[in-house]
Amino acid sequence: MADRRAEVLVTAAELHRRLAGPQPPVLLDVRWALGDPHGEEHYREGHLPGAVYVDLDTELAGPHEPGAGRHPLPDVADLQAHTRRWGITRSRGVVVYDNSGGLAAARAWWLLRWAGITGVRILDGGLAAWAAEGFAQATGTAAPQPPSQITLSPGHLPTLTADEAAALPATGVLLDARAGERYRGEVEPIDPRAGHIPGAVSRPTGENLVAGDVPVFRPDLSERFADLAGERVGVYCGSGVTAAHEIAALAVAGIDAALYPGSWSAWSSDPDRPVETTP
Repeated sequence: MADRRAEVLVTAAELHRRLAGPQPPVLLDVRWALGDPHGEEHYREGHLPGAVYVDLDTELAGPHEPGAGRHPLPDVADLQAHTRRWGITRSRGVVVYDNSGGLAAARAWWLLRWAGITGVRILDGGLAAWAAEGFAQATGTAAPQPPSQITLSPGHLPTLTADEAAALPATGVLLDARAGERYRGEVEPIDPRAGHIPGAVSRPTGENLVAGDVPVFRPDLSERFADLAGERVGVYCGSGVTAAHEIAALAVAGIDAALYPGSWSAWSSDPDRPVETTP
């Protein structure tokens, strides 16, 4: 498998050089974590100079609908309006980041590519990597970007419906990107039922990162996913957010994968869907 790290990730040092160039990328700050509604406050306390704050719940997800999960895909017209306000064009490129190793920013990486924007990369290590290099941060709110006229269209990356996710283990591999204890059904802190989709394989997203103060993507992702070479791969998590991080890690390893957007939040809310637990 070919390592495609440079297509998916950018280091803090490389980004710093690009920001000093004639056509710097658009920076999106996707500060979000489950149970922490203060992402914008964190952004104002310190962010990459020129970065635009993006609200994951309202700008990278559609409104809640019964059976659609906690973070359904947004309407592409709404996403287009946001990307125009963020100043995204076809030529500048985009870098997304957060302060959690890309676990939230990967949602923006996946969603923008799903909508047809190429040249999107994740800042490897996020804000921690930027700070570790000693690069300056800005506070407050960045000046508005010049609006663009970019046009988006959906479907440029593969997705799975609930029925397709159910069928995939018979012909390929369905990865559950949640923590192992949630996969096994030992705990379920937020969704209606505990357990996992029958036939799914546990591959926790958190294990894609190097533990430490700067949570960069592991250097051995090709080895981590070597057993998936040549397989049809799908991924889900709790609500389709951290599964995007798993898809990014798989992409680094040279493996393309489909996202089940509704993920466990949609599956577990349907009483007709079976649930499997692991002792």
